[in-house]
Formats: sequence, C-alpha cells, structure tokens
Amino acid sequence: MCQMACGMLIHLEDGTPVKVEGDPDHPVNRGVLCVKGEAALQLLYHPDRLKHPLKRVGTRGEGKWKEVTWDEALDTVAAELTRVKNEYGVEATAFVRGAAKGMQEDYMTRFANLFGSPNISSMAHVCFVPRSHASTITYGYFARPDYEYPPSCLILWGISPFDSRIGEYRQISEAIDRGTKLIVIDPRKHKLTDRAEMWLRLRPGSDLALALGMMNVIVNEELYNKDFVDKWTVGFNELKSHVQSYPPEKIADITWVPAESIRAAARFYATKKPACIQCGNGLDQGINSFQNARASDILRAITANLGAPGGELKWSPLTILARHAPQISMVDKISPEQRNKRVSAKDNLLPIVFYALPQTIGRAILHGDPYPIRAIYVQGGNPLLTFSNSQEVYKALNKLEFLAVADLFMTPTAALADVVLPVASFLECDGILAPPYYQIASIQQKVAQVGESRSDYDILKGLAKRVGLGEYFWDDITQILNAIVAPAGINFEEFRKIAVMVGPKLYRHYEKEGFKTPSGKVELYSSRLKEWGFDPLPAYYENPETPYSAPEIAKEYPMIFTSWKRQCYRHTDDRQLATLRGLHPEPTVHIHPDTAKSLAITDGDWVYVETQRGKIRLRAAIDPYMDSRVVGVDYGWWFPERGSTDLYGWAESNINILTNDKPPFNREMGSPVMRGICCKVYKAD
Repeated sequence: MCQMACGMLIHLEDGTPVKVEGDPDHPVNRGVLCVKGEAALQLLYHPDRLKHPLKRVGTRGEGKWKEVTWDEALDTVAAELTRVKNEYGVEATAFVRGAAKGMQEDYMTRFANLFGSPNISSMAHVCFVPRSHASTITYGYFARPDYEYPPSCLILWGISPFDSRIGEYRQISEAIDRGTKLIVIDPRKHKLTDRAEMWLRLRPGSDLALALGMMNVIVNEELYNKDFVDKWTVGFNELKSHVQSYPPEKIADITWVPAESIRAAARFYATKKPACIQCGNGLDQGINSFQNARASDILRAITANLGAPGGELKWSPLTILARHAPQISMVDKISPEQRNKRVSAKDNLLPIVFYALPQTIGRAILHGDPYPIRAIYVQGGNPLLTFSNSQEVYKALNKLEFLAVADLFMTPTAALADVVLPVASFLECDGILAPPYYQIASIQQKVAQVGESRSDYDILKGLAKRVGLGEYFWDDITQILNAIVAPAGINFEEFRKIAVMVGPKLYRHYEKEGFKTPSGKVELYSSRLKEWGFDPLPAYYENPETPYSAPEIAKEYPMIFTSWKRQCYRHTDDRQLATLRGLHPEPTVHIHPDTAKSLAITDGDWVYVETQRGKIRLRAAIDPYMDSRVVGVDYGWWFPERGSTDLYGWAESNINILTNDKPPFNREMGSPVMRGICCKVYKAD
C-alpha cells in the first residue's frame, strides 16, 4: 500500500487472512498502524478488485472490455511493445510507475533497461528524490534523524508525519514527551502544530527564502559552530557573502512570516543542541525543489548537527543489495548513448538524473519533441490524476498507439488502456521492502490469492519471455529475492525467520572517513554544481503564477492554493475502501472564514477553484487556521463509484487540472510547480 514497510501481523483462519494488527516488535511502527494499514483486508477482498486480464473492445475510454487469458494479454502487450520498437525504435516506448511501493519498481526498471527503452518515468522529480540527490551532493548521503536520543529541537518542514509516516509520528510524539521542542514550518495546521513552540505559517512555495533568511541570522549572529565549519566544510565564506542578500525583513515580505519570527526560529534551532530538520514532500514541488533541500542540508552542517547524537545521522548500509543496485536494475545493459536518447536529455537536468520527465513525455506524444512516444506501460500509477496539467495528459494518453496498465483496480488511467493487467496486493506476493526513510529491510510474505492476480514480478517475467529476455528473469520470485539477501550470507527462506534487518547508526562517522564528496567535507558551496552549470549556493527564485511573479494574473486570480496529504488516502489510492472513504467522503477546499464570508461561501457549500487552465469542484471547509490569502485543496480525487464511461469523474475535482506542465521547472530535477499558484474561488452553480 506504500513504501514505509510498517510491521504487520496477519491472523489466519484455515489459511485465510481474517485480521491485521501492527507488529509491536517492528522497528518502524512498533505496533501502530495507520488507517490505511488497518484497512488492508478491505483492499485484499474488495469486490471491485481486478481479478482477470482485460482487453479493450470498444473505443478508448468507452468502458467496454472482455476478459482474456493471461497468455492472450501478455502476448498482446509484448507484441505491441515489440512492434513499436521495430517500427519506430525502442525509444518510442516508455515505462511509467506511480508512487514508491517497493522492489516491484526495480523489476520494471530491470525490464525497461533490458528492453532498451531510455524512457523510464515516475514521480521521483516531485517526491523525495530532490532531497536525496541534494544530500548526496552536499555531504554524500541521506541523513536521518536520531529521535531516540532525543533531539533538543526538531523542525518539521513541509511534512505531517501523522498523515504520511505513522511510525515516525509516534517516535516524534515520544521525543516531545521527553523534552524535544518543536518548530513547525507549514502553510497549514496539522496534528503536531498544537505541540509546537513555534508555527511559521509561510506562503506556499517560499520555503527556500525562509531557509536563506534563517541562515542569514545564524551566520551574522555567529550562531554557527565555528569548529565544525572550519574543519569539515568548504565554501563558508562564499555562503556568508551570499546570505547577506536575504535579511529577515526582505524574507518577511516574500514568505509572509514576520521578521522577528524568522530570527526567533533561527536562534532557537541554532542554540538548542542537538537539533534535527525533518523535511517532507512540501519542499519537493516547484522551481526551488532541489535547492530547498540543499538549504536544509546547509543548515544541518553549519550548526554541527550532522552525525551528532540526537542530530541527523548516516546509518550503516545493509548487507544486502540496495534498491536500484545494478544487479537488480540492469542499468549496465543499456548503453550511455541509448540512455542519452531519453526524451528529457534536452531538459539539461543534473547529470546524475536519468529519468524521463512526465511533462516531457507528454510533449513527445503530442508534439513529437524530440520524437514521438507511441506506447507506454504503466505499473501501479495513475498519471491522468498525478501528472501536472491533466487536460494535456488526457490528450496525450488518447493519442498513444498502445497503452497497458497493471493495477489492483480500474482507475481513470486504466480506463484509457488497451490492456489492463490485474496485480497482486502486498498480501499476495513475497518480497523485501527497503523504505527510503529508514535504513532497514523488512520481510513481505504471501498469505492470500485473489482471482488471477499476479505480482508485478510475474507479469514482467511473462513479458520478458515473450520479447526474448527470459534469461534475465528467474522462474520463481524467490530466486531474485535470494540474490538480494545473498550478500548477508542468507537466503530468502532464512530471511523469513529474521524478518527485519536494521543498519546501525554511525555517530560522527566523518571523523574516521570524512564525507563522501570530492573535497571530503560538507560542500556548502558546490564546485560540482558550478561546473555543471547550476547554482553552487541555493538562490531563491519566485515560482511562476504567484502574486509576485505575475501580478497581472493575480488581479484575476487573487488567491493561491496549496495541497497536502490525508492519512486515509495515499495519493489517488483507496477511495474504494468504505472505511477510508467514510473518514473523508468528499473532496474539500479549506478556506479562511473571512475569505469565505467575502465570497458568500458557507461551510459545506460546493465551490469552484479555478486557474488559467481550468476549474475543479470541491466542498468548502471553513478553516480559521488558513491564511486568508491561501486555500488548501485536496489532491488525488476521482470517484470509483461513477463507472468507467465517465472515466470515474477524473476531471471534476482533480487538482492537476489547475497545475501547469510548461516551463519553468526546477533546473536540477525538472520539478513542476504544483503548489503556491494563483487561483480564484467562487460558489458553484
């Protein structure tokens, strides 16, 4: 259901799952489950689960299907991919996955690399990967908080752990109980805001300006750790000169956070040792995504919280094959020349970025730029809802010569496919989970079977045999799982009994090994970025379509919107599940009471939120904690109950009707702007 790898105990009666509960011994969640995890059996047994392969018999999107055998379905997919490869070149194919869920994504990457397609796409550019790449360039690894110590100060920046990381929410709550002081930086109030010493309610999309303003205070008031900066960083003098352009008074105008609040937060963070900054998805979307993360990395470094007990740590790597290891991904089977044919090569992203951007795939399909893409295989994704500018995505998907979708349910994207393949849930296949936020590997074990559903591995194995790549896919998934754990000296059957591996914390690792950067130090000023043509220090750029970058647009669209996760849903998933839908049955938009009054909107009214690209319809939720200039819009909404002939109401409340797929994007990662955009709100008919 997600990539967090929370431990779950499955109770069986006569071999059938009848109850789930959190595993109290699991290090991620220690017995607690979110509402999605608690609804796992509803997911498993839901009557609308896809149980047989389907082949389209009507026009695309008409909703007419026939059940076919797995052989016919896989023969069709393999034949169409091969036809496009032979007629137009393999780069005319693309492989797309949705939000991270586990090793199955690596199996798709394996197939795509072996098949020869350079166009592998996902939501990486707007979720976690900007933070991961920024940390790697700055100090060589992705740092993780040491909650158990506990920290004296914790900043939650653009994240609500209760809604997206329930185990971490519990750890944070326990740390607060033991004395950790909390700063929340977020445009909205969430579960932990009430426990915070400070809540900085910044303008959506202005995070980097705030971080630079905090650096200005820390540097100018000499609150940084001089010993660590002198010994373990490079570029401090350049940083000191750079942040003079970001005084708190200037930043207050940009962020809507008072200058004294900026100073207070900077002083609090810099003087309460040890301290952590836990950033979330809120920083990943916009033209500053990569440099948002770089700024938080620099704050960690100049305050000497890297490697400190209660700070942010490097953890020892696990003794198994890592996610994206070449032995799994087969990245070495596609030549650099072929990889450079990907549609995003001309976007000039960081040279360590090799994915194909969703918006560039759309451009290739619709305009043949740099060449036409004609066939796409989607695994566990719903691009019609999740890619920016959904109206353009709809046109692109309809223009494809062939579309195959592998999923648990019929979705708006699947409803446009030529072939739909029923995928097994996490309770129906063996696997290994290695979540990006925790240095662990955890067991996943098959306990059920629904219909003819197959694991993603088995589906890709079947396709591989049909396109002449069968030698690279073992007959039994256990064999590839054996290969993954083999470096630990065990096999998968033995791992079933071990259940979890945890990498130990490495305190002040740099004293023995330095930092894994060209200089061996934390690179505040990055010469590599400079050589590659990117900003060596984080510099704030205003997103397009804001009151500051586009005042003429703001006259017609005087408000701005943001969005956030809700615990009961994961992106576009789970709206079929009765328990979860009951918790939040309709799409909503949060509006300040004064704003609502000025627009003659009352709580529960249907309203439109509109940008230059279109409008969507949502229920008004009057929220006194919102800034009066900002509205908070639900994302990921469609209506499974409406049926496929209407594509499940895909456009009615879909936030990506409002977003843009045109540049400017984030220069390093290609992240589009998905929050902080000018909009208007008015009562619906």
